[in-house]
Amino acid sequence: MRHPMMISLLVAGAMGLSACSRDGDDEVQRALDDINVIDESGLNDVMLTVGDPGEAVAYFQRASAGDPGRIDLMRGLAASLIRAQRHTEAVSAWRAVTTHPEGTDADRVELADALIRINDWDGAQAVLYAVPPTYETFKRYRLEAMVADANEDWAKADSFYETAVGLTTTPASVLNNWGFSRLTRGDYQGAERLFIDALRYEPGMFTAKNNLVLARGAQRNYDLPVINMTQIERAQLLYTLALTAIKQNDLTIGRGLLREAVDTHPQHFEEAARALRALEETGTN
Repeated sequence: MRHPMMISLLVAGAMGLSACSRDGDDEVQRALDDINVIDESGLNDVMLTVGDPGEAVAYFQRASAGDPGRIDLMRGLAASLIRAQRHTEAVSAWRAVTTHPEGTDADRVELADALIRINDWDGAQAVLYAVPPTYETFKRYRLEAMVADANEDWAKADSFYETAVGLTTTPASVLNNWGFSRLTRGDYQGAERLFIDALRYEPGMFTAKNNLVLARGAQRNYDLPVINMTQIERAQLLYTLALTAIKQNDLTIGRGLLREAVDTHPQHFEEAARALRALEETGTN
């Protein structure tokens, strides 16, 4: 008479073990899912920063196709397209992100950046106009300044550049842009000050060095500024000064600067040598 009771206990025990096994399997699966999410997040970060741009685009295209509508993958694809210099495709990708229910003002700023890269200034302005004024970031104001520059609204441009500089600890690039804006307006002294400020933050920025030389040359100051430069950079800056002098009809000074550029460069400086030959062949003193 004990057998039915024993069988019942055995069945109950087996069911209990089965339930424990299922619970354990579920916990293991949840743990594995968490690990996969962490691993995928890390891979996404790698692809967005140090990965090859083309490979990153392919990765996010595959990932988005496998999980459509997932906004972090959509953002990854859009950002990767920018890195790969595929700006027209990036505009479409960022538009898709901004129309997603989870799209943010930061995404709209990225769309404006992509539009500027394809020279759609009106489109960028419209997108930025839709971003509320309470959203204040360095990138937003840097883009606002660039749009104001394109519209030749100098007062707005200066205001936006000033705001952008105050919102970052690394303002060299925006100071350089602001200086170039002043340069195009003919405010050469103001431009020179801004390029010097940019170089204080980033002494190795050659673009700012070259722009500084342009600003000085426009004032007929043909001496190189006292800044850190390599021998190759010195030759290139002398070449820039020479072309500026020639453009202003200071031909003798330009010829001398070209010779100095050729002599300074550690290798053959073809562009400067060609310009010097052309100038000498004119026979102009």
